[in-house]
Parts: sequence; C-alpha cells; structure tokens
Amino acid sequence: MRATAALLEQAGQPFVLTEVDLEDPRPDEVLVRVAAVGVCGTDLEFAGFFPTPALLGHEGAGVVERVGAHVTSVRPGDHVAMSFTSCGTCSLCRTGSPAYCRGFDAVNFSGRRPDGSTAVTHGGREVNAHFLGQSSFASHVVAPERAVVRIDPSWDLLRAGPFGCGFQTGAGGVLNVLQPRPGASIAVFGAGAVGVAAIIAASLSGCKVIAAVDVNPAKLEAARGFGATHCVDSLAGGTAEQLAALVPEGFDFVIDTTGREDVLRTAVEALGPLGRAGVIGVGPSESMSFDWRSILNGRTVTGIVAGASLPQLFLPRLLELNAEGRFPVEKMITYFPFEEINEAVAAVRSGSVGKAVLTF
Repeated sequence: MRATAALLEQAGQPFVLTEVDLEDPRPDEVLVRVAAVGVCGTDLEFAGFFPTPALLGHEGAGVVERVGAHVTSVRPGDHVAMSFTSCGTCSLCRTGSPAYCRGFDAVNFSGRRPDGSTAVTHGGREVNAHFLGQSSFASHVVAPERAVVRIDPSWDLLRAGPFGCGFQTGAGGVLNVLQPRPGASIAVFGAGAVGVAAIIAASLSGCKVIAAVDVNPAKLEAARGFGATHCVDSLAGGTAEQLAALVPEGFDFVIDTTGREDVLRTAVEALGPLGRAGVIGVGPSESMSFDWRSILNGRTVTGIVAGASLPQLFLPRLLELNAEGRFPVEKMITYFPFEEINEAVAAVRSGSVGKAVLTF
C-alpha cells in the first residue's frame, strides 16, 4: 500500500514529504494508521548520520488496520501506542527486561528487520526504516507486534505517542529504576520533555526536594508547574554551589537527560553518600569521565534505556495517570500538522516548544 512519509534523503538535511510503498504485514506484524507522532531528540540525533534514504520517527500512536496471522495482542480497530521493539527470545526479554534486550541495537537501529529486509520502498529503492520498531514519521506503519501497546480508546490518541519514548523514559527512570522513597531529594539535569516526565514522577513519589537544572529560564519556570521545588539556572554559573546550598549533605538521586560529559560530572558530584545517578540522555558527548573520588561512599552511576520499561504494562499505567490528571504532560505539547515537520524540528532544536507532536 501507499503511505505519506517524511523521508530523509540525505543525513543532516530537511525531511521531504513523499509517497512510499509498504509491504503487507508479515505474520508477526501489524499495520497501524498513525494519528500522531512525537518529535524526539533521538530522531534528531540519528538524522545526522543514519544511512539514507531513511524513515525515522518512534513516538507514534494510531489505530490498527490489519494484523498478521500470528498476532494475538491486538486486532483491527484497536487504539495503540508504539514503543521500541525487542527480540523476545534472549534471557533479558524472557525475564521482563526488553529495554535491555541483547539484540536491542540490531532490531531498533539497523534500519532493517532481523532478516535484513525492509517493509518500505521509495521509487523502487529500499528505505532504511523499522526505526525503534516503527518508523512512524508516516501516515501508516508496519510494526512488529512487540512494538505496539493496546490502549483504552477513551484516552486521547493525539497525546499518546510521546508516552512510548520520551515520557516513558523520564518517568520510568524514576519510578522503575531509582524508586525514590518519600522525602528523598533529586536533581534533574535538563528540563525538556524527558526531564519534565522525571520531575512529575519524582513528585508522584513524594520527593521533598526536586531541583530542575537547565540553561533555559523558560524551561525552568515551566518545570515549577510540573512539580519542581527548586530551579537552578546553569547559565548563572556555580551550578555545584547552587545545588550544595539546596542539599548540603548531597542529593539522594540525580538524573541526567543531556548526554553532556560536563553536566554528568556535576550531577555525580552533587550526590551524597549512597547516592544514585541515572543516565538517560543521548547527547553530544561520546565519553564520560569522573574523578575516582566522586563515586566513593557508595555512589553509583546507572545507565537507563527507555525507562527500563515493559511497555505493555508501563505505558497504560502512565496514560491512566494522565487521564486522572496526575501526569499532566499535555501542558507541554505543541501540535503541528504533519506537513510542518521541518518547522516542528526547528522548534524542538531551538527549545521554543516543550514537546512537538505531529498530527495527521
């Protein structure tokens, strides 16, 4: 079938709206008509080097139109959010940790199915797709069953997409991994969509001190509305001193969403004894380094992928919290027509929007 897609013809160039051809879903796949898709920093990161022609996008939500013969968890007409995929057969997948699937990179970032094929072609050329199980910068998606999560049809489908990556990642980092006790202190470095989700989750967990750290005053001000008890403007300098003034004995937890070596070093050094740092940012730094003394006294640094989530369980939980008004991320969403994808990308890069979501 034909689908409208935002194709990346050359790495680092703007997206081009065009028609692509999709194969019929295989026995373990589903065809989803996309209603909305979030624009994530990971999309923008990979747009700079992913092999082209490419179809990105990984925060899609929509309606199932067709299912393969072996699919049992969804059926045509179901509303779904989409998330990462996993092999389903390794020891980590089988024990409930698909975010750490031993074949994660191969099934999510190769641009191909596990057998090397692609469901997407353009003008007779094969397109590198299947990005994080979906490649949802398109009107329709062929996705593996493991990448789709059936959701309540009463929930807002247009806001559901970002829950599959950004919101799941930030909230899961707190709720699934760090699991702070009531009264704990936490600092969240980066007050974008992922950081805000972490801040809301920290508030839900009963943290007493929730410090948002950013260089953007507008984001810091917005963070207060999502539960941050304190804001630290890194542009003002003395970030470490500002944090020490808030919690002189050191923070119980920190989360870095920036992927910057200097930021993570500051975050780790802000911890108190037995403090835990969660690293969930994909950013510009290829390596991280610390003074060895900064991780003494029981401090730990933990890498977190996709909020360490089992999406089929965690996404409905978050969406239910959203429906109850307890996870109000819709306040940071700005909607763009799908045709304005490049304008949405520019807004995300400039930081002028909290979360950009494309609608069809």
